[in-house]
Amino acid sequence: MERSGLSELIPTQMKAVVVTDYGGLEKLEERKVHVPLPNENEVLVKIYACAVNNSDILMREGRYGTDANTGEKAGWKREPISFPRIPGTDVAGEIVAVGANIDPSCLGEKVVLFPFISSGPDGLEHMAEDITLMSSECDGGYAEYIAWPKELCRPIPLSSYVESSSFIVSCFTAWHMIEKSKVVPGEKLLISGATGGVGSYAIQIASKVFGANVIALARDLSFKEKMIELGASEVLSYKSKTLPDDVLMAAGSEIDVVLDVVGDPLFSTCLNVLRNGGRLAISGAVGGAVTQLDIRTIYLKHLSILGCTLGTRKEFDKMLAAIREGKIQPLIDKTFPLEKAREAQEYFKNSGKFGKVILQNENSTHL
Repeated sequence: MERSGLSELIPTQMKAVVVTDYGGLEKLEERKVHVPLPNENEVLVKIYACAVNNSDILMREGRYGTDANTGEKAGWKREPISFPRIPGTDVAGEIVAVGANIDPSCLGEKVVLFPFISSGPDGLEHMAEDITLMSSECDGGYAEYIAWPKELCRPIPLSSYVESSSFIVSCFTAWHMIEKSKVVPGEKLLISGATGGVGSYAIQIASKVFGANVIALARDLSFKEKMIELGASEVLSYKSKTLPDDVLMAAGSEIDVVLDVVGDPLFSTCLNVLRNGGRLAISGAVGGAVTQLDIRTIYLKHLSILGCTLGTRKEFDKMLAAIREGKIQPLIDKTFPLEKAREAQEYFKNSGKFGKVILQNENSTHL
C-alpha cells in the first residue's frame, strides 16, 4: 500500500513487545519492528490501549498442550507458535490508514477490534478450523500499530481507550458462556473465579442483563462487597471444606447453571451442586486442566457440559450495546505503559487483583 492513504505521518518502525520463545518473563522483549501495512481489506489501527489476558501468559508459557500431548508446549490453537510473536488480544485505538478496498472516510474512527479472523459463517465463526486469534496465530496488541480487517472493527463503546479495551476477550467470553448456556431470568448461577476478568464480568452480565440470581466463588472474601455491588447475591470462598453444602444453602436449592474457569479443583463441586438437567459452561482451567470424572454423574443427572471459547460477532455486538447502555461497567485494576509489559504480566499473574490490567501507549486515556 502507498503511504498516501494515511491520515498522519506513519513511521516505518514501531515499538512492540514480543515473545521470543516459550518460557518465563525473560522471553518478553521490547523491540523495534516494522509497522505493518494494511492489506486491501484491512485498516491500520494506532493502538492506545491493550488489556492483558491469561491467554497472553499461557501462550508465552506454552501451556495449552497439543491434542496428542497435553504437556507439549503450544499456543491457543494447540499448535506450535511462530516466534517472535506480539501478544495481546484486546485492542482499542484509532484508524490511521486504509487498504486499497477500504473507503478512506473511516480514517480517524475510534475502534475496538473483534479479536479473531475465521472463514466460519455467522454464528459459527468461533468454531471454524481456520480461526486466527490475535496474539497466538497472528500478531496482537502489545505494539503501537496493528493491521486488521475493517469488517472486524467496531466503534469504541466508551469515551476511554483504556476502559474500552478492558472488555474485549474477558467480557466477550463471559457473554458467550451465558448466552450459550441459555440463561433465563430467575435462574440460579454459580460463577467460579469471580474476581478474575471473565468471572467479574460474568457477574454483571448474568445479573444485570440476563436477570439471573448469581452466587460468586472466590479464593478469599476481600472483594465480597465489590462483587455484591456488581450483582452477586452471595459470595463464598471456594477454600471452604464444606463448599457444596455452602452453595446449596446460599442458593436455597440446587443450581441451574455453573460458569467455570477454574477447572480441576472445583470440577466435582460444579457437577454436584447442579440440579437434574443443569448446565456447566467451561471456558478455562486456571487451577488445573486435567481432572477425574465420574461419568455416571453426567448421565444420571442429565447434565449438559458446554465448552466455551470466544464467541460470535453477533454476541460481540450485543455485548458492546449493553456496555454503551451502561449495563456493564468497566473493571480496571491497574495500568502499565507498554514498555512495562513484563511487570504487567507478573502483576497479572501474582497479585490479588480485581479487574483488568491494561497496557497503555502514550498517555491517551480519553478520546
